Formats: sequence, structure tokens, C-alpha cells
Amino acid sequence: SDSEVEEAARAASALGFIRALPEGMETLVGERGVKLSGGQKQRIAIARMFLKDPPILILDEATSSLDTLSERAIRESLEALSRGRTTFVIAHRLATVRHAARILVLTEEGIVEEGSHDELVGRRGVYWQLYTAQVESLLVG
Repeated sequence: SDSEVEEAARAASALGFIRALPEGMETLVGERGVKLSGGQKQRIAIARMFLKDPPILILDEATSSLDTLSERAIRESLEALSRGRTTFVIAHRLATVRHAARILVLTEEGIVEEGSHDELVGRRGVYWQLYTAQVESLLVG
């Protein structure tokens, strides 16, 4: 229904930009959303997931091509969407998985570490090395 679509868009932090489009929800955005920004496309995809309401989510690099502000809004939407369901998140940006209950660290050898963010940082292994490098690149770059 229209109200369900609107609620899904609101939950995905998409309703504001959708309402600002020339024809709102009826605006044609081109094949594969070519008239939308990367962040807008992501929010539409998240709204679709809210509508579908799947028991399991698999998110593959869901925020990899976004600027910091878009990433934060989308990460908050994904956290809301993930509540109460099994969610697999494949990510190189560790901020995306920082609040996960369980993180698996994969290398070419397979799973090399497992635990929460705090546990993995405390072990000072592969996850810690990646996390430290990402924090340093944010501070320097």
C-alpha cells in the first residue's frame, strides 16, 4: 500500500529526498536510477528491504561508495533494519560492522579471528591492524 511504501522510505531515511523530487514518489529516475546519487540509490534499496521484510539480510559492501554523511545515515537505517533478524555484513570499512554482535575476520586462509569489536581490538591481531590503519587514514587524510 502507499502508506507501507511511505513508512519504508521513512525508515530508510529516503522520504525527505523523495518528497523533494519533482513528482515525489511518481518521479521517473531513469534506468537503474541513473538520475539519483549513490546515497539515494542505497536508501531506495534499503526501503525495498524494509518492504520485503526478509528474515535474513545479506549486505555486501552496502556503504562502500558513499561519502561520510550518506554512510552514517544509511548505516543507521541498516541497523534499524537488522534488528530482530540474522544479518550478514560483508565490509571493508570496519565502522560498518563495529556494533555487530559477532565479527568474523577473513583472509585468504579463511576465518582467522572471531569476536566482538572490543574483543578483536583487544587481541591486537588482523582486525586490530585493519582497524588501526583505517583510523589513522581518517586522521591523516
